[in-house]
Amino acid sequence: MTSIDESFLALPIADLAAVALQRATDLGAAHADVRVHRKRVGRRMLRDLELDRAGDDSVLGLAVRVVHGGAWGFASGITLTADAAAALAEQAVATARVAAALTPRPVELAPEPMHTGDWAAPSEIDPFTVDETERLGRLRDLSERLLAHPSVTHTRTMLVYVQETTAYVDTTGTDVRQQRGRIYPAFEAVSVTADGFSSMRTLAPPTGRGWEYLTGTAWDFDAEIAELGDHLAAHVAAPSVEPGPTDLVIAPTNLWLTIHESVAHATELDRALGYEAAYAGTSFATVDKLGSLQYGSAAMNVTGDRTTEHGMATVAWDDEGVAAQRFDIVRDGVLVGYQLNRQMAAERGLGRSNGCAYADSPGHIPLQRMPNVSLEPAPDGPGLAELISRVDDGILVEGDKSWSIDMQRYNFQFTGQRFHRIRNGRLAGQVRDVAYQATTTDFWGSMEAVGGPQTYLLAGAINCGKGQPGQEAAVSHGSPAALFRGINILNTVAEGGQ
Repeated sequence: MTSIDESFLALPIADLAAVALQRATDLGAAHADVRVHRKRVGRRMLRDLELDRAGDDSVLGLAVRVVHGGAWGFASGITLTADAAAALAEQAVATARVAAALTPRPVELAPEPMHTGDWAAPSEIDPFTVDETERLGRLRDLSERLLAHPSVTHTRTMLVYVQETTAYVDTTGTDVRQQRGRIYPAFEAVSVTADGFSSMRTLAPPTGRGWEYLTGTAWDFDAEIAELGDHLAAHVAAPSVEPGPTDLVIAPTNLWLTIHESVAHATELDRALGYEAAYAGTSFATVDKLGSLQYGSAAMNVTGDRTTEHGMATVAWDDEGVAAQRFDIVRDGVLVGYQLNRQMAAERGLGRSNGCAYADSPGHIPLQRMPNVSLEPAPDGPGLAELISRVDDGILVEGDKSWSIDMQRYNFQFTGQRFHRIRNGRLAGQVRDVAYQATTTDFWGSMEAVGGPQTYLLAGAINCGKGQPGQEAAVSHGSPAALFRGINILNTVAEGGQ
């Protein structure tokens, strides 16, 4: 699947866009854009070996957005006719006229060159074309092997796969079409004993790939399933952790989520400016600190990137027609950049947008959303074993689980799937009931070393929430393994449970 679906390209996109843009221009819009958006979502869930839930959803619609009288206007619908397109343009302008009285400052958009073209994310097998017998057969086969382990009482299995296809046309002449997909298989093992229950799931991240992810070499699900039962058994038998300051080696399967919550969300410029305060919160990383805030140690280099191969936020153009880019957010530990859409870039005089606009359906207006935000590895950095060898008494953290962070993205707490005790530079069995707690700058300031490219993994989330009405976005976060000194460890049982 390396080309855009022909059924989407057969839609009357050019005619719809021409009518809507002309009508908006005739009504005095300073800017107008049209987005045709199709999103397909498949879900399969098993409990033990039985199908528990299944569904395939699809939405296709037309969205018109305008700037009129210094305010945004937006309208959308599912009827793909010329009359409907003209009516949506009229509705969007009417909305902007109402909004103008409530808009504190006129909307301006950072300039962007005109773009034309088609793009499809690389993928080998479209999950929607896979026979259901094959799809469920693969899930049941892996679940059955996991359930056969003597420590596993039950299994829960989830598969989510998405195909998203869009066309964007605006009054500057940009006319682009693109398609991307993502998939997330997860297998959870549950142990039930007289002392209670414990669970552990696979570390395989969601990814911007197709069905080949479950059957190819990008991730070895067969090997992970073969080991998961033993990991769970060791977790059940493990002692509870002693709280207090502890050195941590954090694997990318866990660290991606800390990046997401404490760095990626904190450096969304709309959040830093207070636009998300009523719902998602603000940020401690305010604009007066740009170029001076010591976010972390000198080993900390974070980029935003819309071009990462197999990234779930990877595109060729964002939903404002801005070409994909890679840019610095933190360099040598200092905050040097924000995520921008065209309005935010113009509002702060920051030049061109770096392409961070996205809408999760034709029924929603594009918001400023994350690119792939990643902690960069050290080019000649150490491997995981060497990072562990530097720790006399500490913990290796793997896999994400629960988390908590304040509305300014400053005070946080994270748990994980597996916690391996480190003694004298070697792994020495598991511990349990672990959470690590810090403020954002203290945590990243304690990062002594990042691993090399051999420790790097692109993980991420398929359902990052933002906005009112709420929208979901998929985003990837790359990370190497990293060494942190003196992080406060909590015992989650002593603190009242996870």
